[in-house]
Amino acid sequence: MKKLLIPLFSLFLLFLLSSPSVFADDISNFSIEGMSIGDSLLDYMTEDEILEAIELTINLYTHLKEPNKYAEVYLFKDFPVYDKVAVFVKNNSANQYLVDKNEKFTILQIRGLITYIEDFDSCIEKRNEIAEILSSMFPDTQKTEKVFAHSSDPSRDSIIDGVYLNFDSGDVISAHCSNFEEIFRKKHNHTEGISVAVRTTEIMSWMRNKK
Repeated sequence: MKKLLIPLFSLFLLFLLSSPSVFADDISNFSIEGMSIGDSLLDYMTEDEILEAIELTINLYTHLKEPNKYAEVYLFKDFPVYDKVAVFVKNNSANQYLVDKNEKFTILQIRGLITYIEDFDSCIEKRNEIAEILSSMFPDTQKTEKVFAHSSDPSRDSIIDGVYLNFDSGDVISAHCSNFEEIFRKKHNHTEGISVAVRTTEIMSWMRNKK
């Protein structure tokens, strides 16, 4: 897992040396595998690939009041840092994809994921390294740390341990480790490990609006 820290630290130095605005209150200054908030997913995948990927996740958010307002897409490529990347993109309420390329499939959340199966201590160690780098990149954000039970596990034995950088805009950059109860994880085929995410307040408000 050494490949994780080196690219992130290099990314930090790149921002530090080339972009004086990196410390601004703007999550678009941070990218995951080259993707940033506000990009069109069409710059990274074809429309057919996107629509096919959406079909795999279309039923994951039926517990929300507007389940089809946004769509989730997983990208499985040979990324230099992460095992996989997941994004949320703009959709319209009728579940018909927007026509204007400037609006179509606009990225509103990005998560980079690295698997740590039954190795929570190593996950936390790497998470802390990442969180330190992110805190240096965005020193004007409010940093919070939370440990809570995962909502999908009724036993409450699966936990999320995270560090969150909160922007004045309501947007958040987070780094957390998930640790599922093993029987529950295997039953539902969950992956546990590090998730580094860039989230807009728009997406977070949608996720909180449950039926």
